Amino acid sequence: MPFRRITKSIHTYLIDYPAASVLMIAPFRLNFSKNSPVALWLWAVTRITALLPPTLADHATGLVRVIHYWLHPWMDGAFGAISITPPSALHFGGIDICCYPVLAAAVLLTAPAVSAIETSTAVVAHLGTRAIMGRPLQF
Repeated sequence: MPFRRITKSIHTYLIDYPAASVLMIAPFRLNFSKNSPVALWLWAVTRITALLPPTLADHATGLVRVIHYWLHPWMDGAFGAISITPPSALHFGGIDICCYPVLAAAVLLTAPAVSAIETSTAVVAHLGTRAIMGRPLQF
């Protein structure tokens, strides 16, 4: 089975907004503040900033639309890379130390799969073309 890329619509509607919302609430439900209040608020602030790319992207769900969509996956990758360092740099303990690397791995593994170009179904199905002797003709 060939590798399928994640389209912009799926990425924005099903990944960005729902995942960021859940991840903003998660540290409060997982009691991050028990071990380190810094871990709790750092997590909440970084997840709020993770909402910036989808809200600023030039896409149907973008609220301000000031950045090109191709920059959005790169910003996601940067947030993932930044999420690797806080546990060791700030000496987190308990569940706090596990969540940051898991989040970073999830973001860094899914960011390259995001397709910056969303092709319409008609183009994929070659509608609007006719083939004569194996060669397509454009109308």
